[in-house]
Amino acid sequence: MTSPEHDPYVRVRGAREHNLRGVDVDVPRDVLVAFTGVSGSGKSSLAFGTIYAEAQRRYFESVAPYARRLIHQVGVPKVGEISGLPPAVSLEQRRSAPTSRSSVGTVTTLSNSLRMLFSRAGDYPQGAERLDSDAFSPNTAAGACPDCHGLGLVHRTTEALLVPDPAVSIREGAIAAWPGAWQGKNLRDVVDALGYDVDRPWRELAQADRDWILFTDEQPVVTVHPVRDAGRIQRPYQGTYMSARRYVLKTFADSRSQTLRARAERFLQSTPCPGCAGRRLRPEALAVTFAGRTIADLAALPLTALAALLRAADGDEAARLLTEDLLARIEVITELGLGYLGLDRSTPSLSAGELQRLRLATQLRSGLFGVVYVLDEPSAGLHPADTEALLTVLERLKAAGNSVFVVEHHLDVVRHADWLVDVGPRAGEHGGRVLHSGTVADLARVEESATRRFLFEPSRAGTRAVREPDGWLKLSGVTRHNLRDVDAEFPLATFTAVTGVSGSGKSTLVSQELPLAAEELTSVRRVVQVDQRPIGRTPRSNLATYTGLFDAVRKLFAETTEARARGYRVGRFSFNVAGGRCETCQGEGFVSVELLFLPSTYAPCPDCGGARYNAETLEVTYRGRTIAEVLDLTVEAAAEFFADVPAAARSLATLLDVGLGYLRLGQPATELSGGEAQRIKLAGELQRVQRGHTLYVLDEPTTGLHPADAEVLMRQLHGLVDAGNTVVVVEHDMAVVADADWVIDLGPGGGDAGGRIVAAGPPAEVARAAGSRTGPYLAAALSAEATPLAVPRTAHRG
Repeated sequence: MTSPEHDPYVRVRGAREHNLRGVDVDVPRDVLVAFTGVSGSGKSSLAFGTIYAEAQRRYFESVAPYARRLIHQVGVPKVGEISGLPPAVSLEQRRSAPTSRSSVGTVTTLSNSLRMLFSRAGDYPQGAERLDSDAFSPNTAAGACPDCHGLGLVHRTTEALLVPDPAVSIREGAIAAWPGAWQGKNLRDVVDALGYDVDRPWRELAQADRDWILFTDEQPVVTVHPVRDAGRIQRPYQGTYMSARRYVLKTFADSRSQTLRARAERFLQSTPCPGCAGRRLRPEALAVTFAGRTIADLAALPLTALAALLRAADGDEAARLLTEDLLARIEVITELGLGYLGLDRSTPSLSAGELQRLRLATQLRSGLFGVVYVLDEPSAGLHPADTEALLTVLERLKAAGNSVFVVEHHLDVVRHADWLVDVGPRAGEHGGRVLHSGTVADLARVEESATRRFLFEPSRAGTRAVREPDGWLKLSGVTRHNLRDVDAEFPLATFTAVTGVSGSGKSTLVSQELPLAAEELTSVRRVVQVDQRPIGRTPRSNLATYTGLFDAVRKLFAETTEARARGYRVGRFSFNVAGGRCETCQGEGFVSVELLFLPSTYAPCPDCGGARYNAETLEVTYRGRTIAEVLDLTVEAAAEFFADVPAAARSLATLLDVGLGYLRLGQPATELSGGEAQRIKLAGELQRVQRGHTLYVLDEPTTGLHPADAEVLMRQLHGLVDAGNTVVVVEHDMAVVADADWVIDLGPGGGDAGGRIVAAGPPAEVARAAGSRTGPYLAAALSAEATPLAVPRTAHRG
């Protein structure tokens, strides 16, 4: 028997995380392992929720208690035992907190090296003192431009923005930027108390008075005598004045409410800072150059152009060493298809896939060995041509002596794996079993697997008849980001796929320019953009609340005999308001437990046990279930439970149609992936009565979807087209592209090397287009062949 320390396998016993059913599985170390299965099957619960979580838990046991509270922990997994488990590194598709100070340079730490290069080897003006590297950072007090605090932008407002209709008076709401409700009334009363005429049309007030009301930085305090309101006597109070500009800037900078910040932004104009011309740094730092350029100039270049400049630069020994380090690290990033990015590109503007690949590139340079890398769909957002480079990088991680575990749907990545763990057979309570753990070839014998058909049976892509367009939507002279004077034509009443490598300009054309052009076209009645942004930012938002289904459910409970006898109305069955919810946890279902020298942890509420409602509310049942038990139903189970309730059945049917039957009605929005959020929004659209002439715009709708789930989704999208609508998708899945009526291929490269239309036409025509990087992969999909990826393989130890 092999001793645990020499056991070549990670052995999992009794995994019960989420929907896993006491799973036992052995996974080899030091190889590339793909975890597959339909959405919600349990593959992420096994790879991340069990294997990675247990590796992290063991690591934290060796860390000082005080240090543990500084590190985000994923919790203790529900598993009997795991042996043979090395330390693990997780690279998930989670976004960092959206801050404009986080950039490609800071994520990869390339900015640190570039700052050091300028500090040690930069060309300084005659007589200037040498600066520390901190002086070249816009995120430090030593380097940030004092006018914009290193942001590069200043936010300003104008009278026209703050007062859109000068014909109305202040009392009638002339100052649109002011808040509503009591706050707005208070400001109007304060202006009145200060002696300004709040009943004259705004345009008739003296300019000096208008300027003071809108722009003063003074905050005088006056006694306000409120007008008697609805029979209530309101006592005088001391009111503080705040100008419209001050209110807008304060709200935009300090409010934690996304809604309030978005509203404030409507009244602001962002312009480059006049002090630094948008370059974010102090004049002293901008006076230093390398190869004739400032650090701001170099940070704005695409990484491919920055690498070319560094190779050509001369310098002393310090400059040579620093440029060599920079070049080696840039090479890995460009190898992953991200050479079009600049160091100053902000993190919030990156896709989740781009951000994960940047972190992957950083890990490749870390020199770690003997660890398990657990990656969440590293191919997400990648053109097939870029997938080849990704596989090369994964092979290098493996060759360095690491284990690489990937949760993946991309069939070329799956085919390339040394070992395959397939979970299923279906989602939610119909999944949670390991159907196969072995070589990819051996999956061919597992008939229960949903993955098997797509790996081993001929593709059906491209067999549907191409539709004829019902008119054209034409864009001319589009110039934005890397698009330069582009003319594009989109056929109406058809399914169009827009393709191209990462950074070629697809999203700019489809998500930004196309909707603007469509709104001016009379033949398009509505434009609907179905994106992957979250459906809610707190656990209080969930599938049921977003779709409106919860309104129908609460109404059913309020109409029961027991609820009516007790006088319970619809609001009683909401966990968001006082009355029916559990007040101990405020309807959250859990409480935060503060531990000395340890991070805060969360536990089910001791009073409601996670049900979110108080005991009296839970005494009311509908068809034998409490409101909490209904929220715990899956969409599939709920569709059966509410089959004869039209108000609920239609919502549930459309959620089933887009492949979300495994989600629970009360599943918090914060736990949903971007792909799940997009399909929930699409389900909301499918509920509407189809009248045709709507343009649906989707950015990579199959991201995060197993091929079986993608088939379900595509049936719905093609159904929209059959109903007289137009669907345009940005897409990398060649099976989806092969089934389109029209293809627009952008490129040929990313960034400055892209931004033009390489080919346009039916799929078969684009597949033959010379100079198209998409063509060969599309041709393979149309001929039902797998595209061989020419990547060097290391021998599997067996």
